[in-house]
Amino acid sequence: MGPERRLRIFIYARIIVSFLFLASTLLLSLQNPVAAQDQFQTGLIRLMAFSFLFSVGSHIALKIRKFQFFITYLQAIWDLLFVTVLLLFTGGINSPYSFLYLLSIMNAGVLLGRREALYTASLCAILYGAMVDFQYFGLLTPIGLSQADAQLLGASHLFYTIFLNLIGFCLTAVITGYLHERARESEDALRDKTVDYEELHRLSTTIVSNMESGLLTITPEGNIRVFNRYAETMTGRSQAEVYDAPLAAVFPAMAGVVGGLEPVTSSEFTHQPPGRESMILGYSAVPFSDTQGQPAGVIINFKDLTELKRMEEALKKADRLAALGELSARMAHEIRNPLASMSGSVQLLAQHGSIADSDRRLLSIVLREADRLNALITEFLAYARPASPLKERVELRPLCNDMCTLLASDNRFARLSLVNLVPGHMIVRADVNQLRQVLLNLLHNAAEAMTGGGRVEIEAHFQLNGAEGFQKAPAAVITVTDSGSGIGAETAAHLFEPFWTTKQDGSGLGLAISYRIIDAHGGTITAESPPEGGCRFTIMLPI
Repeated sequence: MGPERRLRIFIYARIIVSFLFLASTLLLSLQNPVAAQDQFQTGLIRLMAFSFLFSVGSHIALKIRKFQFFITYLQAIWDLLFVTVLLLFTGGINSPYSFLYLLSIMNAGVLLGRREALYTASLCAILYGAMVDFQYFGLLTPIGLSQADAQLLGASHLFYTIFLNLIGFCLTAVITGYLHERARESEDALRDKTVDYEELHRLSTTIVSNMESGLLTITPEGNIRVFNRYAETMTGRSQAEVYDAPLAAVFPAMAGVVGGLEPVTSSEFTHQPPGRESMILGYSAVPFSDTQGQPAGVIINFKDLTELKRMEEALKKADRLAALGELSARMAHEIRNPLASMSGSVQLLAQHGSIADSDRRLLSIVLREADRLNALITEFLAYARPASPLKERVELRPLCNDMCTLLASDNRFARLSLVNLVPGHMIVRADVNQLRQVLLNLLHNAAEAMTGGGRVEIEAHFQLNGAEGFQKAPAAVITVTDSGSGIGAETAAHLFEPFWTTKQDGSGLGLAISYRIIDAHGGTITAESPPEGGCRFTIMLPI
């Protein structure tokens, strides 16, 4: 309890006591008109009325904070004066109200402290002793205090009375001061603990709000309580919206997390936010108890693992492709050597003059297929062991213009509309020949996928706010989008694997080579079917 509150309670108590004392005195005066005309009775009524008005005025002045210290000392001084005047009006040495000095000392100790309590006790002893001595020697006879009453008790009795009151005043001051110090220490300790708890609460709230993962708590019935900022961003729903809502209404896949919960439960599930792509969330759930050890609910921590899963799939695919490439390169070398011997032998036989025309046609077929097989092996070696890129500054728009001009004479592009939307002066660092090969492969795929005609757009831009595949680093994004029939999920899963193709006469190496080239540049290439249809290849190169 603070000093201001203690002072306010003290003033309230004095207002009530003064009012009751005044009311009872007035009531007695009305019942006994003769006593009401007594000078002392009139003075007592005035004293109680003044005490009541003084207390009311102190209460009003207490609202002004700068007067609080002054009013506190004024209360202690008024208590001494009030009790002393009350004793003078009620018989002096014979007054039954001398014990009120003890209350004055206690009030001073409670409101001001130990030192002020001792000062007040000393003043009480001086005032009480002076009043008794003055009455004994007849100095208070003019105000109605009889000298005979004091002398009747005797000097030794008066000395004994003053001494006992002095001892009582001192003991009251010491005890009250000690209790005040203990109360103040307790208040300070409580205030320190309260500050620590408030700071801890603010700290924990800040940590929970700024976590890079979702955090929520649920009751034993499965209703949500805490819902941090990450969870709000992920779900698009605020803390106020989900408070006390069932967990199943926000994350249906976690509906059974409450029942039969182990000490720690971890799992993954797919979540579909409204109007956004589905994501894979991983979570861990831990039950917690209240202060009595009873189950109070479950703490659930979750995080978006979608990009991590994509990276894992990309790494697995890269490892798989690397293993296939290494194995295929060795096989290609082993096949190329006997193939060269076979091709040379067939050429020698074809040049022999005694070969019949029908046999010569068969030998030409063997030579043609051998050349095709050699070209396939050469192409495959380009995939298996691509040359290290010689990076240089490449301006994309002129490069795309050259390719569009080159492909204009290709019959496959006769019914296609090639649109170059790359902004001018966009420059990337790449091997110009390898980048041209990748873009040509993508354009050829688009042309072969749209035999009935269509539109192919080449676009590019810089993603300066961070790209997912590069740990949020800036990247150059190049897209090739066609208006064909798109690709299915199964096709997308095997799209960049060697020898996997949906074409009847395709080798399945064009996209695989493109993947290896972009990977050697430190970038990524992905394929998807946009909502408007068709197929879109996206190349991301680090800046």
